[in-house]
Amino acid sequence: MNHEFANALEASPVIAAVKDEDGLAHCLETETAIVFILYGDLISIPGIVSQVKAAGKIAMVHIDLIHGLQSREIAVDFIKVYTEADGIISTKANLIAHARELGLATVMRFFLIDSMAYEAILRQLPSTRPDVVEILPGPMPKLITKIKNRIKVPLICGGLVSDKEDVLSILSAGADAISTSRQEVWFL
Repeated sequence: MNHEFANALEASPVIAAVKDEDGLAHCLETETAIVFILYGDLISIPGIVSQVKAAGKIAMVHIDLIHGLQSREIAVDFIKVYTEADGIISTKANLIAHARELGLATVMRFFLIDSMAYEAILRQLPSTRPDVVEILPGPMPKLITKIKNRIKVPLICGGLVSDKEDVLSILSAGADAISTSRQEVWFL
């Protein structure tokens, strides 16, 4: 795993997930070391990443959400060549694998909607080997503990994390960090 990313994850377990310019401006004022960029397009993403990097933070681009990029390896190449991003977030195994080949940090995101989705995590991890797994929704302590006991990589939980109680519950269940777009949680 990228050592800078791993150290930041350990030191700053609240990750700012930004979905617009207002969120970007606010997250740059926080102490969070990692920013998940959940918006942008082919034209704006280099500038968004540049602002995050200028603030001394790690920039992780959710490549599936960037308008104008398709779910193909060339999109990862674009992020590597035309931005200063430290890594990508994706639900797509092929993009995670290619990003790892390019030396980018990787977060593989899973939506836990049923038991099949849970099994998909365990099935895909050995071949994909992301640096970090992120599960959504986050506030599911029993499931967090179960997953954490089965995987060998750091675990981030996001989605529906809305207050300090959620953060403490998720971290107590074994997650290494949380990601949230709720700006008031960034300042905990």
